[in-house]
Amino acid sequence: MLELRQLSKAYHLGDGLLPALSDVDLVLPTGSFVALTGASGSGKSTLMNILGCLDTPTRGEYWLDGRAVQDLSDTQLARVRNECIGFIFQNFNLMPRMNAWENVAHPLVFRGIALGERRRRAEEALAAVGLGHRLHHRPTELSGGQRQRVAIARALVGQPRLLLADEPTGNLDSRTAVEIMDLLGSLHAQGMTLVIVTHETSIAERCHRVVCLHDGRIVEDRDLRTQQARMEAAR
Repeated sequence: MLELRQLSKAYHLGDGLLPALSDVDLVLPTGSFVALTGASGSGKSTLMNILGCLDTPTRGEYWLDGRAVQDLSDTQLARVRNECIGFIFQNFNLMPRMNAWENVAHPLVFRGIALGERRRRAEEALAAVGLGHRLHHRPTELSGGQRQRVAIARALVGQPRLLLADEPTGNLDSRTAVEIMDLLGSLHAQGMTLVIVTHETSIAERCHRVVCLHDGRIVEDRDLRTQQARMEAAR
C-alpha cells in the first residue's frame, strides 16, 4: 500500500533548519490498522501530513500504490488526495452553512460529478455511518459524535484506499470515542487501510499496530495482534 524509505523532513527556521522527521522507514500493507503515537513535537503530525500528500519530504522516498509521491506535481498531489485518500480531523472541519449531505458531497465537486450523483453517494455514505436520518441537519444541530460521523462519511464518499484520522476522538467524551472507534474498526474489517494519530493509549490499543515516534524517529513498532497471541499462548 505505502512505503517510506529513509524519509526526512526539515523546516527552515531563521538561517537554519529544524528537523521534524529523520530517516524514517515504514511499510504499511493494504488493510493495515495503525496508530501513530508520540509526545507533542515527536513528528507524528508531520508524518501524517506527508502520508496525506499535504506536505512533501525534504529527502527520501514515499511510495503510494507503486507511485513515487515525492516526484508528483502539485496538481498530481491534489488529485491523489481527492481520489485516493480520505481525511478525518479532530475539529471535524465541517462547513457550517452546509447541511450533512452537502458537507459529505462537497469533495465530489472537484471530480466533476453531477449534483444528483453527488447527493446519492452522500446519502449512501451517511446511511453507512448511521446518520441517514440527519441528512438536512447543519453541524450546529448535531452532537459532537454526529459531527464526527459526518466527517467520516465525507472521508468515505470518494471511496479512498487510505483513511487518515488525526486525533479523531480528541474532542469527544469517552463513550462517544468508543462508538467512533467501533465505527472505524468496522471500516477496517471491510478492508479499509487506516492510520490514526493519537496520544491516547486506549485508542492506540484498539488498532492492530502501534508506531511510536520520538524526535522525528520511529522508536517503537509493535504488532499488537502478535503480542496478544503470545500472551494468550503463555497462559
